[in-house]
Parts: sequence; structure tokens; C-alpha cells
Amino acid sequence: MTRPPDLLADVLDGIDALLVFSPSGSYYDRVDDVEGVDVVVVATENAVGAETFVELPLAFDDVREQIRFGIEGALSEGVVADGDELGCVAPFLSEEVDMVTRTRANAGTQSSVYELFASTRAEPGVIRDVFDVAIELGRKGQKGKPVGALFVVGDAGKVMTKSRPLSYNPFEKSHVHVGDPIVNVMLKEFSRLDGAFVISDSGKIVSSYRYLEPGAEGTDIPKGLGARHMAAGAITRDTNAVAIVLSESDGLVRAFRNGELVLELDPEDN
Repeated sequence: MTRPPDLLADVLDGIDALLVFSPSGSYYDRVDDVEGVDVVVVATENAVGAETFVELPLAFDDVREQIRFGIEGALSEGVVADGDELGCVAPFLSEEVDMVTRTRANAGTQSSVYELFASTRAEPGVIRDVFDVAIELGRKGQKGKPVGALFVVGDAGKVMTKSRPLSYNPFEKSHVHVGDPIVNVMLKEFSRLDGAFVISDSGKIVSSYRYLEPGAEGTDIPKGLGARHMAAGAITRDTNAVAIVLSESDGLVRAFRNGELVLELDPEDN
């Protein structure tokens, strides 16, 4: 009769690295002694003092997304290689590690999501909150009609110097932050008007109705994308911001960093 430990051994046999997600200190001490396998801790902080560590810029509720993001981070940091066989252990039904799976690192499927979150000045949770607003707008539109929107996140001081107001700024004397449900409703209402939203590293809404002035020369924007996307590429080329664009024409959400398109999402798939 096959015993459970034998089944687990089959899953992990021949792996190149073991990715351990958010382990307790005692669990890490156990797996750190495994011979012949590189142990990589993946978590929001290196609380166990692991020798090889990949930071998760934000916490995940979905364990599949957590593992996918962690593998992309491990590839980006060079701690695993394309084609490596990986064992992954993570908390699933409790706060302790209680799930094991096996997969293969595939650089061809990298989406640049890890670098988008990990290499910007803006807090990762702020970027996620802005994505949530854009995705919901993409699904529902404005009063049932498609709507476009442009959010510039991070490096707000420099973004403000490279833009000008199109109208009165309703957020000028406020201290509201993206992620607040009431504020998100306000963002959706104002999205029907022209101009970009400017959001600080910490999530404070600095302004709406901003006309972004940098020219599009030198940006890598796919053909067929319109003025919002050109402006998004240009402002991220000249600042350390991330720009998130909801397209009115095709309904897709796109993210720009360093003047380039780095991510494209269909709101209906998220």
C-alpha cells in the first residue's frame, strides 16, 4: 500500500528548487536541511532569515496567483532558471504550509507583472487598487456605456510639473486615497471627463483633469493605440510613475512603465 509520504516524494522527486511560500520559522528550519535542492523563500518579508529570498510586493488571497507571481519573481531575480522543475509549498486552507504542487519555470509566460509591482516607487497595494478600479470600470462602463480612463501612479510631484490642469481640481484640498470604496465611486464618476488622474506613491489622489504634456517621441507604443496610451507611455518615460489605461475602444486595461507597454488585461477575464 502506498503511503502519503511516498506520494509527496513522487511530486518532489528530481526538482531543481523548492519554493516555500510564507513559512513559519519551524517549517523553514525543516526544509532548509533538504539535500540537493535549492530552497527559496517567497514572502512579503524575510522573517525567517532565508539565504535565498524573493519578495512578494503584496499579499495574495488566491494561492494560484501567489505561486505564479512568486515564480515570475524568482525568474526575474535569477534564483531559478527557465525550464527548472519547481516544487512549491504554501499555506492554502490555514496559516501553516498545507499544500504542495509541482510546476516548471517558463520564462516565455512571464507577464512583467512582478517588475511592474516590485520596481516602482509607488506602494504595490496602491497599484493593485488602481487596477481594481480600472478593471471594474472596464466591466461595467459608465452607466452601461464604454468609458476610457488614465491613471498615473507614483512620482506625483514630477508628474504634476509635466502636466497642466484642464479644469478645477476637485481633489486639491482633500486627503482621500484610492482603495476607499467611496473614493473609488468618485473616480468612476470623474473618469467620464477628459484628463488623467494623478495618484501619489501612498495612494493619495493628487489631481484629476490633468493634461500630460510630454511628447510621445521615443516611446514604444503598439500601433493602433490612441492618445491616452501615447500620453501614458510618454509620462512613464520621463518619470518614475506607472500609468494604467482603460481603453474606451477595445475595453482592455494596459499598464505602462519606462515608456513601454508592460501589461495588458481583459477586464472580463479578471
